[in-house]
Amino acid sequence: MEWLIFLVIVVAVGAGVLWGRKYFKHEIERAKKIRRANRNQ
Repeated sequence: MEWLIFLVIVVAVGAGVLWGRKYFKHEIERAKKIRRANRNQ
């Protein structure tokens, strides 16, 4: 039974990461651009 719970948690975390990456992609790209600009100053 704990195996099933573990599997469900792993799947939920994986799905959450994929959803989050898709949803926040433009925010992450913007942050990377800002960081690069600051480093080049």
